[in-house]
Amino acid sequence: MPEKPAERTDRSAVRSLLRLWPYVRPVRVRLFTAAFVAIVASCLSLVIPLILKWMVDGPVADRDPGGVWLGALYLLLLGIAEAALFGFRRWLVARPLAGVEASMRADLYRHLQRLPVAFHDRWPSGQLLSRGTTDLMLLRMFLAFPLTFLVVNAATILVGFLILFAQDWSLGLVLLAPAVPLIILCSVFETKYSLVARKAQDQVGDLTTVVEESVLGIRIVKGFGRHRSQAKAFKALSQRLRTTELGKARLLAGIWALITTIPELAIGTALVLGTVQVADGSLSAGTLVAFLSTALALRWPVESIGFLLAMSQEAATATDRYFEVMDAAEEEGAAAARAGAPDAPAGLVFEGVEFRYPDAEPGSPPVLARVDLQVRPGETMALVGGTGSGKTTLTALVPRLHEVTGGRITLDGEDIATMERSRLRELVSVAFEEPTLFSATVGENVLMGAEDADEDQVRRALAVAQADFVHDLPAGLDTEVGEQGLSLSGGQRQRLALARAVVGEPRFLVLDDPLSALDVHTETLVEAALRQVLEETTAVVVAHRPSTVMLADRVALLSEGRIAAVGTHQELLRSNTEYAWLMSGAERGGGAGGADTGGGVADPGDGSPAPGGGAAGGGPEAGSGVSGPEVTSPGVRPVAVGSEPATGSGPETGPARAGVRPVAVDPGPVTTDSPAQQVPAEEGSCR
Repeated sequence: MPEKPAERTDRSAVRSLLRLWPYVRPVRVRLFTAAFVAIVASCLSLVIPLILKWMVDGPVADRDPGGVWLGALYLLLLGIAEAALFGFRRWLVARPLAGVEASMRADLYRHLQRLPVAFHDRWPSGQLLSRGTTDLMLLRMFLAFPLTFLVVNAATILVGFLILFAQDWSLGLVLLAPAVPLIILCSVFETKYSLVARKAQDQVGDLTTVVEESVLGIRIVKGFGRHRSQAKAFKALSQRLRTTELGKARLLAGIWALITTIPELAIGTALVLGTVQVADGSLSAGTLVAFLSTALALRWPVESIGFLLAMSQEAATATDRYFEVMDAAEEEGAAAARAGAPDAPAGLVFEGVEFRYPDAEPGSPPVLARVDLQVRPGETMALVGGTGSGKTTLTALVPRLHEVTGGRITLDGEDIATMERSRLRELVSVAFEEPTLFSATVGENVLMGAEDADEDQVRRALAVAQADFVHDLPAGLDTEVGEQGLSLSGGQRQRLALARAVVGEPRFLVLDDPLSALDVHTETLVEAALRQVLEETTAVVVAHRPSTVMLADRVALLSEGRIAAVGTHQELLRSNTEYAWLMSGAERGGGAGGADTGGGVADPGDGSPAPGGGAAGGGPEAGSGVSGPEVTSPGVRPVAVGSEPATGSGPETGPARAGVRPVAVDPGPVTTDSPAQQVPAEEGSCR
């Protein structure tokens, strides 16, 4: 996976972190209380040098053991108080910040569900996962520790320097001198570290994507023996992340070394000057001890600046990454009804529908261009077209998985753009070509199609989809199917997906080649049961095989993003060369007959030969007629067929629809020297 370089942004870390305020506001009282408690605890440590000054100039100088023990007691009590206050601070922030993290994670998940499909098409899942896990963990840690101690340490340094200047202003200036170079160093460090931190967190997302893909695709990895190449890819990304993390470590080590060394030099200088002053008698020993003790107490607040700045930059980067997703526009809601829009007829109607993907190049042709199609109420329309013609895209527009970029789609005269998505998706049910199941029980997966469906509806849906195999599973409907349902076969998953689509008895049904993974016998049974469902609904069925086409009342041919022809299966076989070619599976220019070639298929209504000499055909076995005794299409089994109409039966034909008469197929020996017209005999040759 190619690495995306970290982008440099002009937004400061403070501006980024301020975006967390809406989440922090509900717990602000406890956070402010925790910060105040931490400041008090930190300032208690600055009282210790004052007690030491009293002890050195008093009991120690006066050789008073009782005073020394009293001073030691004071120091012990201060230490206990400081520890108790810091413990109280941690208790104050632990629960509310865990709630902040949970709230942010819930908002992210909720937002992801409302984002358009085009967003998920562009974003790797690993990047989204890392934002919902690693980045939010960094934010919780920042709010719990660095944010508080940036305030606490700043207050401690301010109070500490006031105490230093009160003790000896000249030595205080010596310790204040490194402030300017430290500020410059911290500014440079912040700029460099922000870029490296963003790069590292993006690489964590890339690594997460690779792990997820390898786990989900483990069957492919093992089946093709690609575990070594996958391991190499993972190792390369891991090495890249390791290099970036080492770069972070070098930056942090460098700033830490400078922040530690410069103040230490200042303290050493102050010690020398203070000793000279004590020797001259201008400074008491107790004051020097207190001054140095205060300076040493300020070492941690000063030295931790680099560490706190690093964590702040990582938190700012995590905030930016979090809001990159949260700022993405959600799916559009219901639009206002168009003034003066003409009333549309009942059923499912496409009026001048155009569509191009949001990330398409400017000026590129649309995927769908001026699609006009009407599916009458209670009618089943088969959608046929070559690979890439836009069939799946067109069906995805009905439940508004994508938004049309031109024209409109109406359901019983109502523009879907003006409908709330919840209502639209109650009316429209979808079964996709690639069935996706969730880590839940069989029953829960089916009920995703209609949450309020009762047990009878579930059983009816399973019967329609020929998914009665679920009753033989260890726990029946309560059997866990595992992640993506991979514990089931492809055909079983597809049947459950079909059951999910029909369980709610929807008014509109969109089926995207729902039987592609079924064997021919199961397919025949499903088709027979599905016909009863289709009689009660308005449906669009994406079809690639004649057997699926036979479920429909009419067929629409989609070619290059346009509706090229609409009619019954037999009408299109006779009149459209492209459709006949798609249904026959023959080579272009071969025997695929049609209106343009003269090899048309006769009307099955009377059984007479077509004008071009084509054989009478119907049912799923029907293809285009092939003129002459030669059969040139590879894989096509020619069968001599007489001019009289015949009836056929068997698993390949299925129950005949109105106006369709199956053709009898002789299962006996095949001859190619008969002068009779030849038609394909096996269903596989028609696909």
